Amino acid sequence: MHVFAAVVTTGIYCRPGCSARPRPENVRTFPLAASAEAAGDRACLRCRPYRWPQSVGWTAPELVCRAVRLILDGALDRGTEAELGVRLGISPRHLRRLFSAHLGVTPDGLARSARVHFARRLLDDTDLTVTEIALAAGFGSLRQLNRACREVFGESPCVLRARRRKADRLVADGGLLLRLPFCGRLDWPAMLAYFAARAIPGVEHVAGDTYRRTIVSGDDPGVLELAPGGDDHLLLRAHLPHWEELVHVVQRARRIASLDIELDEPASQLAEDAIIGPLLEARPGVRPPGTWDAFETGVQAVIAQQTTHAEANTIAGRLAKRFGSPVPGLEQLGLAHTFPPATALASADLTGLGLTPERASAVGLFANAVAEDAVRLDRSASLDELIASITVLDGLDSWTAHYVALRLGEPDACPTTDLTLRRALPRHARQAAATLGDVAERWRPWRALATTHLLLAERALQAPVSRPGAARGAA
Repeated sequence: MHVFAAVVTTGIYCRPGCSARPRPENVRTFPLAASAEAAGDRACLRCRPYRWPQSVGWTAPELVCRAVRLILDGALDRGTEAELGVRLGISPRHLRRLFSAHLGVTPDGLARSARVHFARRLLDDTDLTVTEIALAAGFGSLRQLNRACREVFGESPCVLRARRRKADRLVADGGLLLRLPFCGRLDWPAMLAYFAARAIPGVEHVAGDTYRRTIVSGDDPGVLELAPGGDDHLLLRAHLPHWEELVHVVQRARRIASLDIELDEPASQLAEDAIIGPLLEARPGVRPPGTWDAFETGVQAVIAQQTTHAEANTIAGRLAKRFGSPVPGLEQLGLAHTFPPATALASADLTGLGLTPERASAVGLFANAVAEDAVRLDRSASLDELIASITVLDGLDSWTAHYVALRLGEPDACPTTDLTLRRALPRHARQAAATLGDVAERWRPWRALATTHLLLAERALQAPVSRPGAARGAA
């Protein structure tokens, strides 16, 4: 978890690494920028902490971590604290008590802080009007944005825009260009190679150093492009029909490349491991691959249980073409349609796509479970709950469940039945352990990162495996 430092004498808070050097006795720390704001502090104009997304590490209580992630995904933009508490299985009063004890800010306070920080970045980086920014950041009106900006930054949106730095403004040749900052390192080539090996035809496409995909924003199709922008950020180019969902689109886009994962703590724990330590040292920027749509990823995983990655990609492409929505005019980008939602596949006729009857039935069961909320893919369920809800379905095994969990960002997901993973272990480790699970126990609670490094070492991230049955790689 990042620690934000606020200076008592000035009422200014800074992000880690700021060049300001206040006297230690005048400094108090907060786990979130929103926590500092709740205490009455304002953002430093030098390090500009509002330009960095807010997140908490998995070392905080799990319920708090999941609540924060749901809030940053927009749970309180579309619902209430009471509804969020129900989703997490606790009362709203207990939810507020947990936030007060561990974060020093209410759930609603965190949601407001996230919205106004996003609005401030849009004021700096884009030429959207202030009214468009209010809608894009999730505010119900221009008046709400004005009030939030004055409370958090002490100025109106118009004044803040007039003070933006010349280097902040991004100019896009088509679409809206935004920075996606991240902390630590990011091995984008490895991540890109993984996506290229598993891209669903017509839905995803990799060309050069850019990943593209179709999405649905509200009820309308759009396109996202992710490309390298610098040592501390990716560039997102968003082609959307409207900006009302932009704050949520950007947060989900961050999950594609796992930009909110903090590598320092898991790396320090795994560095001493005889198997994973050398891999971490060789590739310190490797992150577990994320996903835009966990349902899409799950369907592809169900298909891949008994076939190669290449064949699973082809079948998933046929499925998307038949049941997804066409998006014309994107041929030059390698895109053609969106992936269908769970409700569209729950009772769909999947014959003629190349699926065996067993796989077609499993896809239908998975889609129906997601549509009915029996399988929750919004990260509100714990890892054990998610695994149990998937494996109870006929035809879906532990490998599939852990694959989906890993792509969702669960730090301890690990498909211990994976043959490719076992093959990636050094020979002495394979001989000494009865199962991969025996070896992986010592990597808890960061098995997802260890898994990703193993698969990269086996070159599973660079290319699809060639023989049937071995395509079941979790990352």
